[in-house]
Amino acid sequence: MTGLGPLLRKELLEQWRTRRLLVVAIVFTAFGIGSPFLARYTPELVKALAGDQLHIVVPPPTAADAVSQFLKNVGQAGVLTAILLAMGSVANEKERGTAALLLTKPASRGAFLLAKLLGIGATLTISLVLATIGGYAYTAFLFEPMSVGGWAAMAGLLLLSLVVYASLTFLGSVLSRSALAAAGIGIGFMLVVALVSILPTIGPYMPGALSGAGEAIALGHDPGVVGPLLANLAGVAVVFGVSWLVFRRQEL
Repeated sequence: MTGLGPLLRKELLEQWRTRRLLVVAIVFTAFGIGSPFLARYTPELVKALAGDQLHIVVPPPTAADAVSQFLKNVGQAGVLTAILLAMGSVANEKERGTAALLLTKPASRGAFLLAKLLGIGATLTISLVLATIGGYAYTAFLFEPMSVGGWAAMAGLLLLSLVVYASLTFLGSVLSRSALAAAGIGIGFMLVVALVSILPTIGPYMPGALSGAGEAIALGHDPGVVGPLLANLAGVAVVFGVSWLVFRRQEL
């Protein structure tokens, strides 16, 4: 991994200077803070909109509803963000010719790719940490304090699921010279993962299952996450390995 340090510093600076980190952090934090409010006040809003003519029984909201809303809102926004961050990471560099320029210096192709993926992961991590802090604080304020460790574990599993989707789109960015094509590949992979997740034997090991496991941990349950955790970590490693094998044979 020759040149990984300077390349990673370049990627982190680029995430900041292009304001990607700032924008993603704001979006994630807004969803993180907004989720407990939605969980707390949606039942009252439904009753108000129904009026006196309709009798709708809505169970009182609980902290579990805030956790569910957090995973739903931040998870959906996170998958889309992961695809957007990864789609042009390599394709744009190849299209502009900057990839060939960087690799004329003492830097390996593996280090080039790893720095890109780590930069994306850093943006997702920082943004998700801020969202988790905000979500936890307002859940404690509106409902009740919950296990800090449970929320942290939930955020870690959610982050891993987002990195899986980012790595799949990253592979698309390596395969193509167009960011739009890479996004299409990433969305295609996302649909394939969603279809495969329906299968009872494979579904528990797919990225989507990590959110369910994280919710259970946040609520104080032990769903058993070792298998899904290792499966998704291995998936990221395999996808990165394929990206490297493809990239090392490409003419830049």
